[in-house]
Amino acid sequence: MEPYDSPELTPSQSVSSDVKDSTPWQKRLESVRKQTSFLQTTPRRKIPECSQLQETIDPHKVAFLLNKQWTLYSLTPLYKFSYSNLKEYSRLLSAFIAAEKQKGLAMEVGEDFNIKVIFSTLLGMKGTQRDPEALIVQILSKSQLPSKNREDKVLWTGWFCCIFGDSFLETVSEDFTCLPLFLANGSDSNTAIIGTWFQKTFDCYFSRLAISAFNLSWMAAMWTACKMDHYMATTEFLWSVPCSPQRLDISYAIHPEDAKALWDSVHKTSGEVTQEEVDLFMDCLYSHFHRHFKIHLSATRLVCVSTSVASAHTDGKIKILCQKYLIGVLAYLTELAVFQIE
Repeated sequence: MEPYDSPELTPSQSVSSDVKDSTPWQKRLESVRKQTSFLQTTPRRKIPECSQLQETIDPHKVAFLLNKQWTLYSLTPLYKFSYSNLKEYSRLLSAFIAAEKQKGLAMEVGEDFNIKVIFSTLLGMKGTQRDPEALIVQILSKSQLPSKNREDKVLWTGWFCCIFGDSFLETVSEDFTCLPLFLANGSDSNTAIIGTWFQKTFDCYFSRLAISAFNLSWMAAMWTACKMDHYMATTEFLWSVPCSPQRLDISYAIHPEDAKALWDSVHKTSGEVTQEEVDLFMDCLYSHFHRHFKIHLSATRLVCVSTSVASAHTDGKIKILCQKYLIGVLAYLTELAVFQIE
């Protein structure tokens, strides 16, 4: 699966702006405050942070998960799943893939179909001790080289997790294993066949997890609030404007220090992000953009955000870039996956 890239924008299709200019953020902030009304009761979420359990994660496995495009799914609880049977599951899924290949289904697993499936756990990929262990499944193409030079090629990877899923876990009986967030990297045909096997074996159901513009705004605010220890990437937004004969996309690039300065000017609650702060953060961006280009971004649809922590697209594609905030990003995605199931 190729990494997601925003569509290339011709000069007539794109408008970009560097936020830094001579007008102080604080003046525009006060102007936006006067024009914006907020609900009295505002949802709150913690700013993503590093979990103590995260320190036990295998660094090689984490490195493999970062900087790849993942397609998001929500997954209902697995019935009669057992972590002690992972070797057996590997054998059964390998046989299932072979059987499907013999039926003539399109499977991208190599010309000779010399593959193997590996189930393994991802220790430390959890928010609390109560969260079930994260599960990773890989399809590998066996190398035909001598064993000492052998290096199997990863054809497809999927991983399942439940980060800070306490409220969801309380509603499910002991016969079920809750791993509501599923992330896949590889061909759609392989994802479909693995999904079919899981559904038949554990009586579960997969559904694509799209990310609404509302949740993209939350991601942008929370990720901007994160303190980075090293190089910070440009903060980028992509808005879509439905029009004829073709869609118009508006890209908006912001220097990371400017984005952080804006966030610090609207952020009032230590360690938390509120709905009011998210709305104010986005409204300030809208106000700045309108001041320069006379375009009301609030009338368009936010489809993609990208920060130093991660990038996400409304079609359910995500790329996690920072190991430090891996657990925090997965916690929010778990929340979205659980919400879709319920």
